[in-house]
Amino acid sequence: MRALVFEYSLARLAATRVLSWITPRAFVGPTAPLREREVPEPALPADDWLLLRTRLCGICGSDTKQAFLNGNLDNPMTALISFPQILGHEVVGTVERIGAGVTRRRIGERVVLNPWLSCAPRGLEPCAWCRRGDLAQCLCFTRGVVDAGIHTGNSSQASGGFAPLVPAHESMCIPVPDDISDEAAVLADPFSVSLHSILHSPPTPGGHALVYGCGTLGLIAVAILRALYPDVHVLAVARFEHQARLAESLGAQRVLPWRPTRPLVEQLATSTGAALLQPWRGLPMLNGGVDVVYDTVGSAETLEVGVRVTRSRGRISVTGVEAPRRFEWTPLYFKELTVVGSNAFGIEEWNGERRHAMEWYFALMRSHGIDVTSIVTHRVPPAHWREAFLKCADQGRSAAVKVLFDYASSD
Repeated sequence: MRALVFEYSLARLAATRVLSWITPRAFVGPTAPLREREVPEPALPADDWLLLRTRLCGICGSDTKQAFLNGNLDNPMTALISFPQILGHEVVGTVERIGAGVTRRRIGERVVLNPWLSCAPRGLEPCAWCRRGDLAQCLCFTRGVVDAGIHTGNSSQASGGFAPLVPAHESMCIPVPDDISDEAAVLADPFSVSLHSILHSPPTPGGHALVYGCGTLGLIAVAILRALYPDVHVLAVARFEHQARLAESLGAQRVLPWRPTRPLVEQLATSTGAALLQPWRGLPMLNGGVDVVYDTVGSAETLEVGVRVTRSRGRISVTGVEAPRRFEWTPLYFKELTVVGSNAFGIEEWNGERRHAMEWYFALMRSHGIDVTSIVTHRVPPAHWREAFLKCADQGRSAAVKVLFDYASSD
């Protein structure tokens, strides 16, 4: 089968870095670590695994960062992955083949992939985190029947949806209700990421919540806040005009431009009724401010602005990840802020009930009318993968948010 394969090759990494100074197309060119090639159909690691035929697969921000080599070689997360990789973990597929030990899924069933390679898929007794339903905190990502990997797509054995066939443990397959389209179902993964962040750092009743960044995770966060916490004032920061329009349509009451940062801080002071404190140099700080920031970017710039505009003993939930850099973080200690990382999702509790985050997504679509399919901006045949990644990398020109590989489409 044809698949997009990411290979760890120092020669390819170096050549692509050098050529990228000339053109960004180097990241999808012939020297790049990511390339399309013929690979064998995936084997099932154990008899309670099955094979999915991909219908749609979303390009996650993490996929784009990897393709465009946006990261450091000393990142400790490299201890938890294996190569070569077929990326793609936002998958809607149809069960194609089942192992002899599969009891809960059937051939022909339409499912969404819960990509976490936690204890159950690895054939292990559940660790303490998995017993609690915190699947993304599993202690066993390097053990069991599959090679090291946190989720589908970053293990050499658990290949992902940038291919027509995807292996999955039966516990990783969540049935899609008949009345929910593929296009809606494929957003279950990013929806779950944003839901986890909000449920673990809920907004203050009647307060101000700031969604920093209006890509996929930020726009979905806006929709969740508007639906589940209607009394909260939802503010958003967008980089591009098309993101701002989507944020307003999904329920943000005010959308602010990301730069320049001084006017951004000043406008947040006005929106929250906070006093503006001007230091000798640099950006102002707010006396007061927003109650909680959902930082879907995770850069030095967004963190620095975040600690300046969050009220004392407020909270910053970080779901985005950018390469680390220095930033002025003194307000963190002065205001006694809580900065918490938010990693993916698992079994989530809301209103006293516990369900898998993806099951919450399907339930909330019905009970609260949540519809975030407006963020799907492009559906691309897999053969056009270079153009798909370049659209993700240049969102200002392409107006891309969520780009999907559509395996039902023709070239």
